[in-house]
Amino acid sequence: MQFFKVKTVEETFALIDEKIGKITDTEIRPLDEALHYILAEDVTAGENVPGFDRSTVDGYAVIARDTYGSSESMPGFLNVAGEVHMGEEAVKPVGRGEAIYVPTGGMLPPGSDSVLMIEHCEEIGGLLNTYKQIAPGENVIRKGEDIKAGEVLLSEGARLRPQELGALAALGVSEVKVYRKLKAAYLSSGDEIVPFETKTLETGQIRDINYLTVKGLVNEWDIEFIYGGITRDDYQEFAQKARDLYEQADCLILSGGSSVGTKDYTTEVIQSLGDPGVFVHGISIKPGKPTILAVADGKPVIGLPGHPASAMIIFKLFGERVFRRLKGEKIEHKPERIFARIVKNIASSPGRSDYIRVRLEEKDGEWWAEPIIGKSGLITTLVKSDGIVEIVSEKEGISQGEYVPVILTR
Repeated sequence: MQFFKVKTVEETFALIDEKIGKITDTEIRPLDEALHYILAEDVTAGENVPGFDRSTVDGYAVIARDTYGSSESMPGFLNVAGEVHMGEEAVKPVGRGEAIYVPTGGMLPPGSDSVLMIEHCEEIGGLLNTYKQIAPGENVIRKGEDIKAGEVLLSEGARLRPQELGALAALGVSEVKVYRKLKAAYLSSGDEIVPFETKTLETGQIRDINYLTVKGLVNEWDIEFIYGGITRDDYQEFAQKARDLYEQADCLILSGGSSVGTKDYTTEVIQSLGDPGVFVHGISIKPGKPTILAVADGKPVIGLPGHPASAMIIFKLFGERVFRRLKGEKIEHKPERIFARIVKNIASSPGRSDYIRVRLEEKDGEWWAEPIIGKSGLITTLVKSDGIVEIVSEKEGISQGEYVPVILTR
């Protein structure tokens, strides 16, 4: 009889990281077909983003000091010297005492250092009344402020989320080198297991629920699924079907037959697939103790318990870790959705909900959310963030150390 070699959850994760490596096969994919793939090489920026100083609002390009002292009760006055059209180069410079209209995203004219929003000024007969003073750099994104030429934008092992695709598109990248899509093969076992479509069950029969739950999770992880059907509790049949599936896939998943019963062939079958074989046979977890993890000639094999709830929980916990290792994805030990403490005070305007991009960091057993500083138009603030903090409209801000809900964007 095969005795359980029970491991703790922590030991199991550590063994998965130790025993399972990434696949080496790569491919070149068009950027618009690379969502959720894992980068197989670093991506270095070949140009600045943006490629020119540009406005983040509709307004007037000015020299900031020309607006000093302006207010609604005592406006300043500037001469309107022209207009910049979208997609055109701004040639005419802004001189002292002048303003040039610029649309959102338009090029900043030479000589100007800021943009006064149209809400804070009024043009009357070629004269611009300024009702607010602004600082240098206000409402402007400088050349290369988002992405600098020569910097490593994304590292090998990064998963390509929508925000990474956006950042790459901003650089003019049309294709990327990624690790190929994985294939997972699944086989149910047990004399009592029947297809889930079975309308009427005989005494003792159980529908194959695990097939659908495992397939659903595999599909969520963007992995190709191969279904091997149901095998009887017969060693030769079980071993042959398992071998056939093992040869087709990057990972083999077996459901049922992982207990210590007299008809338990799973361990023997797995051992027959290749060395080094089983490295976990039993995990100190409830539900799901009778779980098998193995590596056969470089391919991982997962033996799930037959009980549907146990199988799904175990596969979600450990199967996802196995596939992330196979994909070559960098594994960061961060949760899916949390409350975290904010690192610094953040002001907010009452009556408006603000969404602040944050990076998560664990300190002394607690999660802390550090705001990502940057203008709203920068795509890299999304790439660098782990989540978004909402400041509801009723609040005037959040204080350092306050617990805040973090909507994770990973």
